[in-house]
Amino acid sequence: MAITTVTEPSKSALTDAAPRRSRRSFNWSRSATYLALTIGLIMTLAPFLWMLLGSFKTQGELLQRPITWWPEQATLDNYSRWLTQLDYGQFFFNSVVVALIVVVGNIVFCSMVAYALAKLEFPGKKVLFALVLLTLMVPGVVTLVPMFVLVANMGLVNTYPALILPFLAGPLGVFLMRQFIMGVPDALIEAARIDGAGEFRIFLRVVLPQCGPPIATLAILTFLGSWNNFLWPLVVAQTEQMYTLPVALSLYSVGSNGTYYGLLMAGSVLVVTPILVLFLFLQRYFVQGIAMTGLK
Repeated sequence: MAITTVTEPSKSALTDAAPRRSRRSFNWSRSATYLALTIGLIMTLAPFLWMLLGSFKTQGELLQRPITWWPEQATLDNYSRWLTQLDYGQFFFNSVVVALIVVVGNIVFCSMVAYALAKLEFPGKKVLFALVLLTLMVPGVVTLVPMFVLVANMGLVNTYPALILPFLAGPLGVFLMRQFIMGVPDALIEAARIDGAGEFRIFLRVVLPQCGPPIATLAILTFLGSWNNFLWPLVVAQTEQMYTLPVALSLYSVGSNGTYYGLLMAGSVLVVTPILVLFLFLQRYFVQGIAMTGLK
């Protein structure tokens, strides 16, 4: 009768096999993550690619079935109409003026309010900050009619101040800047006060120079909101000379025979391009600002 001996695997063999199994599972998990991210990226970029390619198509090609991605006969007529016939330069100028002034106003006023809420002590400070947070929950549509009545009573309808003044400061900017300014060391501020600096000088010379990332984040968010703002300019701007790009895009892309899809897509490309360029230049500060302020 033969006796068979069962040998147990050595500890070294077990320890060698475990890393191999974990390494294989880790590689599979990473591959699945990359696959999911790739699918998400394709789903995100597909509408933009369709918009870009569609801007070079004719109306007939856009309406034909089955649909095609690449233009069969690429044309620049849609862009030519925007740049020559539809006074794109005036619409672009209006959007740039409004967006830049709104951005500068938010940077200045939101930073001042945030500094007061973060580093100064005064009665009602907590109540004021609670009101700022509460205004974040109020939809803009709720204040549309009262704000229009106020602007109309001031005689500012169809003017640049009507497009700019209601948005010179916002609760999101105050919250964003306050979260960052709270992290500025109190020792720096106290040292400036000992040297005889006033609060305004401390704000300009000590606090504001350290707020580069949140200011860039606030600038991008504010510029994006102002550039894409549609409902308020549609209500306030009553002549073509005061139209911004979103308003012009919605009004001139629809005719008596339906929607001119090629014109709509070309206008959308012209509207989106400045935002993409701005984000590409400031994306490092944008990500850093969000990470440092804890914005979710």
